[in-house]
Amino acid sequence: MARKSSANRGKRWPAPAFRLSDWFSDHRRAIAETFEFVSLRLGSSLFVWLLVGIALALPAALYLAQQNFLALDDGWQGQPGLTVYFTVGTESDNVAAVQAQLQQSSSVAATQLTDAEQALQEFMAASADSSSLTAALVRLPENPLPATLQVSVVSDASLEELGALRERLVGLDGVDEVVIERTWLELLRNLTQLVERLGLILGVLFALGAVLVTAASVRLAIEGRLEELRVLSLVGATRAQIRRPFLYFGVFYGLGGAVVAAMLLAITLTAIEAPLTALLGSYDIPVHVHGFGVVFLLTLLGVGMALGVIGALVAVRQRIRGVQEMAY
Repeated sequence: MARKSSANRGKRWPAPAFRLSDWFSDHRRAIAETFEFVSLRLGSSLFVWLLVGIALALPAALYLAQQNFLALDDGWQGQPGLTVYFTVGTESDNVAAVQAQLQQSSSVAATQLTDAEQALQEFMAASADSSSLTAALVRLPENPLPATLQVSVVSDASLEELGALRERLVGLDGVDEVVIERTWLELLRNLTQLVERLGLILGVLFALGAVLVTAASVRLAIEGRLEELRVLSLVGATRAQIRRPFLYFGVFYGLGGAVVAAMLLAITLTAIEAPLTALLGSYDIPVHVHGFGVVFLLTLLGVGMALGVIGALVAVRQRIRGVQEMAY
């Protein structure tokens, strides 16, 4: 008898046949254990959520910035174009001839002429508070302001085409200077590319950080239940049943971190709303945050949950194998 019991020592009980009701019951058990574990360790759970939330918030903020830069680029009324400054006193026929030549170009979308008299009236209206300046302009024998021509080009016009168009205009009679209005748009596009690449790099790095934080937290939970896991392994629990509660830990940590990230983003957007309104209001651009909607929030929750599960798998895979080997 002693020899028989020694031979059977370390053998696992046979696994029971699969039943769908048992499968759902085991999931309910795992969820209940997760709730209990999180509630009993609320302080440490909040800390993990905060770390995961910060890791998700920065890449998400850069994504929102990129989307809004793209929207601002598409809706920007000051599209790349040219401003043609004519020599003071240029005849209206010369100005009309330059405008007609521009309208025939395939790169030009529209032109807007501001003649010298209109420019003077607009300048005097803008400087109405300075009576001395207005009086000095009135006393001048002739209008000191030139006619200008705003040229809007098609949206797919390259900077090389703008440069070639400028060279053609500079040599025309009566044209004093041609300025390419491209600084704003160039800066916006370069900034969009920078944010896109920076968001991709930081997204990978912070996603790795979120996985490691979740893995470390789940590893601590495993260490606290080693004896229980050995017993479960001995009575026939499968590897999926043993690791299931810890995967739910990862899900809860990931979802909680995603909720924290959404809260941080909402607080940030609220904080910058006033200065952003003042900045864009000077360009007559309405303030509307693109991308921060239901789809974005659901995606954020999904990404957080996925990172939590990956972190849990990293922690569970090696440790559960060791538990099962020790239970044999």
